[in-house]
Amino acid sequence: MSYMSFPLTRPGDMPRTAQPAWHGSAGDTIATLGALTGLSFVTLLMTLPAAGFDDRMLYGATIWAKPAKFAASFALFFATLFLVAARLSDSVLHARTIRITLAVLVTAFLYEMGYISLQAARGVSSHFNFSSIASEIAFMLMGIGAVALMICAGVIGVIAARDREARLSPGLRSGVLHGFVWAAALTILVGGSISLTGGPVIRTPDTDASVPLLGWSLAAGDQRVAHFLALHAMQAGPLLGLAADRLGWCEKRVRQGMLGYAALTLIVWIQALAGYPLIPA
Repeated sequence: MSYMSFPLTRPGDMPRTAQPAWHGSAGDTIATLGALTGLSFVTLLMTLPAAGFDDRMLYGATIWAKPAKFAASFALFFATLFLVAARLSDSVLHARTIRITLAVLVTAFLYEMGYISLQAARGVSSHFNFSSIASEIAFMLMGIGAVALMICAGVIGVIAARDREARLSPGLRSGVLHGFVWAAALTILVGGSISLTGGPVIRTPDTDASVPLLGWSLAAGDQRVAHFLALHAMQAGPLLGLAADRLGWCEKRVRQGMLGYAALTLIVWIQALAGYPLIPA
């Protein structure tokens, strides 16, 4: 038999039809979101002992408090995206929109977490630091990054809802859509308000009373409460959707539930703007 009858392959080559399910950009998307989740968690684990060894304080808290909070928030944020992406169809995960969205997520995360950690190491604030033009530009870029992150979450929510081949039950599909979209809209709204008002706390509080660990003021209006609710609509929506599927509720119940959640967030935000704490000390 002539050697020409043998397929011309190199060691390690694999026919296209034999590629494993995780091969290619679909698997890369899921793996990248998993890596971002892990990196966020590792960053959190690194900041906790740093706070124990470094006794420097900033605004009444350890300088490592902000990096720790952001790392924990990012870990939950990316873990939620990871769990949703793992249920999307390969054709959607291969799409250009997902690849662009993922690139924006990676870029914004690396900048946000990197800059916040760098400023903590320097012992200075990363937010509302107008001590120099460079600091002002860096803070502005953080704002752009935050908006980009939330827009990406909203985009993934819409994509998941439109992916008819996704492994999503009706309630969960609705919960992902409304949870992610409301999270994006409300977080951008409240975050923008915090920037415009020069900080989360409205009027100078009479005391330093605050919620343990979270740091929310108990003596003045604090927009961080609404920001917390806005951001975690990403988890509230899917959890409500899973409950709806388990209890046999229709998708309309999920939409109504998330509308109520959004209304509660807005009420808490308006209360903060009026200068009233959520729970008076």
